[in-house]
Amino acid sequence: MEHPSLISVVDYGLGNLRAFVNIYNQLNIPVQIADSEEKLLESTKIVLPGVGSFDWALSKLEKSGLIGLLENLVLEKKVPVLGVCVGMQIMGTESEEGEKKGLNWIPGQVVKFSSKYAKEKLILPHMGWNHIEDATRLNLVDKKTTGQKFYFLHSYHFVPHDTEHILAQTEYHYRFASVVGKDNIYGVQFHPEKSHNFGIEILKRFSEL
Repeated sequence: MEHPSLISVVDYGLGNLRAFVNIYNQLNIPVQIADSEEKLLESTKIVLPGVGSFDWALSKLEKSGLIGLLENLVLEKKVPVLGVCVGMQIMGTESEEGEKKGLNWIPGQVVKFSSKYAKEKLILPHMGWNHIEDATRLNLVDKKTTGQKFYFLHSYHFVPHDTEHILAQTEYHYRFASVVGKDNIYGVQFHPEKSHNFGIEILKRFSEL
């Protein structure tokens, strides 16, 4: 039976699922870990977590058997989805990190941080606390969020083909897209589940979209 409001954190073998569940429990927002089509069908919103490499994440998602239903829910039924870190990157078209084709929900390429754009020695991964800036829409991020710090851990970043899909940027030697969005599809490069109050606010806003 469909719940009037239920966030599903997709369990395909990657990401700190329990951290998302704990935050939504703290906010008294209905949440579940979805590891089957039956559970995913109950979703009114979906969180797609991810850690590790692009190809590894896609392989795990393929093996889960959930891709077909995810595509239907996100692209056809327009269920809001939030990709986190590699969960955001696999929403793109392709990656310099791997051979597999991405989901192509937001057309774009995942690229490695390039030293040719850096003004000083480039250290990878980009790890630790950093700001998000230039928040352009008032739904997932807003002016209050701009300038606040979030936790990052990555060596690759997402470059959407259409700059309209960049909702906020972060500076690490040069500016890159740290929040993206297209219609009902959103992605964040940082880890909101590790970003204390500011991350909790992002997850809360996503639940209210």
